[in-house]
Amino acid sequence: QVQLVESGGGSVQAGGSLRLSCAASRITFSVYCMAWFRQAPGDEREEVAMIGRGGSTRYADSVKGRFTISRDNAKNTLYLQMNNLKPEDTAMYYCAADRACQVLGPSSYNIWGQGTQVTVSS
Repeated sequence: QVQLVESGGGSVQAGGSLRLSCAASRITFSVYCMAWFRQAPGDEREEVAMIGRGGSTRYADSVKGRFTISRDNAKNTLYLQMNNLKPEDTAMYYCAADRACQVLGPSSYNIWGQGTQVTVSS
């Protein structure tokens, strides 16, 4: 069974850092475009960062300069380094995989993890 499992979430004070990981199993990880999404209560799921097969990246404006997405194809793992966290970053964070690399929004991604909670206090 294809699986994405996130880890690394937690509670941190504003200005702190966290590193999220997403371990993939039973997929050819390297051929997928991968992304991190987040969703706060009452809000829509939004793309935080995306990384293509070749390593190209894109970020939401709200996290540019603070978050870094990366991937280790040898370890089948996706990462999100989050620095200078703000209370508005509080959300459930999900990793997602898009085999076709359409990366047009949540509907493009056909494999999702269960999420890891990030809480940032002021």
